[in-house]
Amino acid sequence: MKRKSKATKTALGAMLTALSIVLPQLFHLTGIPQVGAVFLPMHIPVLLAGFTLGPVYGSFIGIIAPIVSHLLTNMPASARLPFMVVELLVYGLASGLFYHTLKLKNKKFGTVISLVLAMIIGRVFYAIALVIAGKVFGIEAGGAIAAVTATVTGSYGIGLQLITIPPVVYAVKRGGFIK
Repeated sequence: MKRKSKATKTALGAMLTALSIVLPQLFHLTGIPQVGAVFLPMHIPVLLAGFTLGPVYGSFIGIIAPIVSHLLTNMPASARLPFMVVELLVYGLASGLFYHTLKLKNKKFGTVISLVLAMIIGRVFYAIALVIAGKVFGIEAGGAIAAVTATVTGSYGIGLQLITIPPVVYAVKRGGFIK
């Protein structure tokens, strides 16, 4: 298949951005307390953006998705927004870099390896952002302990990502949408 046109990438990017806003809303309809922090629904479309569109689009969607979601739905909360922007930016960037630039898409478990590495690096940058907010700006963000707590809280979401993202990437690749 030929390379995706800019219009196709933009349309898919818009769809994944919209999904990153709608999917958390669907999870919130369950009534489960802290459902966003538990299942991490916004992370899935951002990670998929990195896999399907590459690191540039993935990082851009990682920045835009939480900001637009906050403006439309007031979620994530203002205090959490900058940290989610950092984390999701890194998710979109890292998943695209590992999968495309480092050519892990050509390896047997490349999708899973790329996904796990992106999730680890995203959480590390999330922790760094929390520490910087505490040290430089005096914001009580909990530091690295808050990142560990968020990871434990989001363990179901991490599992959900590991279960859903590789088959979706595989299907998209088999369909010829990933060269």
